[in-house]
Amino acid sequence: MLTEERRARIIEIVNEKKAVSVNELVDLLDTSAATIRRDINALNRSRKLVKVFGGATSLTSHDVNTKEDAVKMKAQKNVAEKDNISRYAAGLIEDNDFVYIDAGTTTLAMIDYINNRQAKYITNGVVHAKRLMEKGLETIMIGGRLKASTEAVVGPDCIEFIRKYHFTKAFMGTNGISVQAGFTTPDVDEAMIKTEAIRHAYMSYVLADHTKFDEVNSVTFANIGECNIITDKVTSKEYMSQTTVMVCD
Repeated sequence: MLTEERRARIIEIVNEKKAVSVNELVDLLDTSAATIRRDINALNRSRKLVKVFGGATSLTSHDVNTKEDAVKMKAQKNVAEKDNISRYAAGLIEDNDFVYIDAGTTTLAMIDYINNRQAKYITNGVVHAKRLMEKGLETIMIGGRLKASTEAVVGPDCIEFIRKYHFTKAFMGTNGISVQAGFTTPDVDEAMIKTEAIRHAYMSYVLADHTKFDEVNSVTFANIGECNIITDKVTSKEYMSQTTVMVCD
């Protein structure tokens, strides 16, 4: 396939799917990842698509977010939905579980409902660690660089810390969920932490209210089939065909 023909096909695929990964394009076009990345770079420069971490999104997709609200602002949104989701998630913790709790407002709300003192907990959320300790739960705080806007520990030290452990369950936050783009966040550092935690967990759950569906942020930290979703409402049946979705009323 000639270069211009291949690039035209990439634009068609991206516009159809709204978001697509490099690996998907490699499979669809039967070419190398290096070639696809060069094509994406060229098409991004000519404003035919938007290059994102690990792939590309269409220019018409207004869902691609590159900024993140501060914790205090997030905490004021969809409070009732987050409360139901976090209560349901906390009920999944069993005796002797080794639980990873991601930084985020929904995962923080989850801690209020955790009563299992036989499990052990590890987190990269500063406020999360404090609240777990206040409840008298056995807690490990991950070390690394503190990101002030999300009150989360990030960076290479954090990743190395996580690699030493194997979790029975991981409860994750997300900024967006898309069938094509998977679970996404605007920050590369936080995405790397989330990816590593999911990789080291036997079972991973993403806690997300219905407003997170069909949203795409700049960085994918997991494909749609890698995590179960706990939510208050499903916006499309397509998600239920891609992964396990738990809906709490």
